[in-house]
Amino acid sequence: MKYFNCTSRKLAATLSLMACLGAALSTPLAYAGADKGKAQSSMQQSAKVSINNADAESLAEALSGVGIKKAEAIVAWRKSHGKFTSIDQLAQVKGIGEATIDKNRNKLTL
Repeated sequence: MKYFNCTSRKLAATLSLMACLGAALSTPLAYAGADKGKAQSSMQQSAKVSINNADAESLAEALSGVGIKKAEAIVAWRKSHGKFTSIDQLAQVKGIGEATIDKNRNKLTL
């Protein structure tokens, strides 16, 4: 009986340790001591930007390969032609090509 009692305690301790480790592994890095700035930066990168409503500064900041001049061209095109009806219509803006659109497609919304 002594063997069984000792084994039961070891099993209980092992299961308890496994539960603690499982909880630690399932905790998001933002809360497990990771840099909060990195977590916020990640959230900002996943936010979408509206090509029909954003100003030039917001577009330049959010889109890869789009500086302030190209962002201003997007806003100017929008003022001249009206709202974009599709994301692919960005190709009509001077300086914006298919590669830029494809690179930023997941960041864009109408």
